[in-house]
Amino acid sequence: MKETQFKRTTVTAALPYANGGVHIGHLAGVYVPADIYVRYLRLKKQEVMFVCGSDEHGVPITIRAKKEGITPQDVCDRYHELIKKSFEAFGISFDIYSRTTSPTHHQFASDFFKKLYDEGKLVEKETEQYYDEQAHQFLADRYIMGECPYCHNENAYGDQCERCGHDLSPMELINPHSTISGSKPVIRPTKNWYLPLNQYQPWLKKWILDDHSEWRSNVYGQCKSWLDMDLQPRAMTRDLEWGIPVPIKGAEGKVLYVWFDAPIGYISNTIELCKAHPERFGSWEKWWKQPDTRLVHFIGKDNIVFHCIIFPTMLKAYGDFILPDNVPANEFLNLEDDKISTSRNWAVWLHEYLQDLPGKQDVLRYVLTANAPETKDNNFTWRDFQERNNSELVAIYGNFVNRALQLTKKYWAGVVPACGELQDVDRQTLAEFADVKAKLEGYLDQFKFREAQKEAMNLARIGNKYITECEPWKVWKTDAKRVETILYISLQLVANLAIAFEPFLPFSSEKLRHLINMEAFDWAELGKTDLLKAGHQLAEPELLFEKLEDDVIQKQLDKLEATRKANEVAAYHAAPVKETASFDDFEKLDIRVGHIKHCEKVKKSKKLLQFTIDDGTGVDRTILSGIAAYYEPEQLVGKDVLFVANFAPRTMMGIESQGMILSAVNADGALSVTTTIDKVNPGSQVG
Repeated sequence: MKETQFKRTTVTAALPYANGGVHIGHLAGVYVPADIYVRYLRLKKQEVMFVCGSDEHGVPITIRAKKEGITPQDVCDRYHELIKKSFEAFGISFDIYSRTTSPTHHQFASDFFKKLYDEGKLVEKETEQYYDEQAHQFLADRYIMGECPYCHNENAYGDQCERCGHDLSPMELINPHSTISGSKPVIRPTKNWYLPLNQYQPWLKKWILDDHSEWRSNVYGQCKSWLDMDLQPRAMTRDLEWGIPVPIKGAEGKVLYVWFDAPIGYISNTIELCKAHPERFGSWEKWWKQPDTRLVHFIGKDNIVFHCIIFPTMLKAYGDFILPDNVPANEFLNLEDDKISTSRNWAVWLHEYLQDLPGKQDVLRYVLTANAPETKDNNFTWRDFQERNNSELVAIYGNFVNRALQLTKKYWAGVVPACGELQDVDRQTLAEFADVKAKLEGYLDQFKFREAQKEAMNLARIGNKYITECEPWKVWKTDAKRVETILYISLQLVANLAIAFEPFLPFSSEKLRHLINMEAFDWAELGKTDLLKAGHQLAEPELLFEKLEDDVIQKQLDKLEATRKANEVAAYHAAPVKETASFDDFEKLDIRVGHIKHCEKVKKSKKLLQFTIDDGTGVDRTILSGIAAYYEPEQLVGKDVLFVANFAPRTMMGIESQGMILSAVNADGALSVTTTIDKVNPGSQVG
């Protein structure tokens, strides 16, 4: 069915997993582009539903619950609220944001599975799986750890080694152990139910490779590689306690596979929404079963196989459901040239961003769209964030709007002047943005949001160029009528900007509409040159954006640096113990306690500190130590430290050093001088 034949659109955004917050990788890959698209369709007055919710089943949630000593539901409740409120504050305009622990979802997902089972669409298979005899349960992949067969990391999980990145199966691990009890698991047979993807392979090949060759190359390519490898049956149930119980006899202790129940959440959330607002949305079947409804999934590239192969196969097996018309999956976003990682806390979390930079939702939306990883992985840096805000939002968009409004206030008390006779520069400018609507729609319809935003910003560039060329502040002295025309055209561009940026920057577009005293515009009006009529009163001018200073950005960089150091400390492994030494060897070292009487930096040396030490002999001892990068001299005066007393003297920077102060090297590479807990007399020996 051609796009023009669709009467409505169901838009889904990947369900965020409820064991943590949402970060900029999620926003750039899924939620910002989805929101742009939905806002665009609404502006066009198209019938659209925007569906999302928290994914609340699966092993990671149970692991976090065990770690914190709380229930899995407690974990879900905490993060569902955090994610939901963050989305609301950021302006993601879902029609519903529900959750997969809702009664509606549990019932619908159970019924969905039961129908497939009753109709023989699922295959029962017995396989061998690890079992924890102490915990009395089968072990999911993440409940098993062992040695990676590739890099020999001793802390590899049953599904992946996080050190070398290899995908694993539990059976590949060397010396596996249960993360629940620590015991060595045994192998036991277990029964689960599988979706026979292999039976649907011919249909999938035609549906994807022939009928949807217009999909993004990354989506199409990944699907093709899966299909070329020949599909295998995929388990739709798991031996777990947390999840939706498998609704058939003989399936005690088993739940629906999280990747079976999660996409069904799109449908159950729709059911929930339609029950709550039937007058607005009608029946849920209209959004999922009528062939004149278009289904679009916004996801990250790690979810392509689930949304393009597994979920469509589930819908096909069930019957009656429409299938996705497009799946505009994005690649990954990196942070400061490093892969975003929730386990390492290497991320910019949305809820923290909203606290740290209040009122800056649109800045982040703009930067993430400008850097959108649409065709390849991209990178977010705080310096680029600052630069795009200051040189684009402030210096181009905001500057043009402010110039136009301030000049109108100055010369016509904020009233839109009449348009006079047009000159060549006017006609040229009007021609430059006459096709803005067609250009924007062309990009938005193809899910090219980065290019679409560029086109919107181009309007502001046209405006700045026009005002600069026309110089109304000079012309005013000789030809006030000409200035009326210049400002009239400038204000039409301002009004067009309020429409063009609405899908991308909803908060600043709302502010701009307030500044030009217009409640709303119709998308169909984009590109028109009479949006603001002569005599229309504008509001008092305000700055649309504000400059971001270095100190604001430095705080964010410092936060990331603290995270990096914390990760280094967490990943620290003690160096191997040196070869065995005899007690006689140890006895040759004379380690003593010394009291620091004086300390100063050595002139012309960046590394050395000079210590005057009371070593108990009655004669002060001088020792040089290369720890100036870690301590100020005054921090060490008065401390009791350990030093080697019987090293041969060594001259450095013309000063004789009579021993070596002992320091420990910390995980982050910093040095820490060794001291005594209690007061000890100088000269006391260590042994």
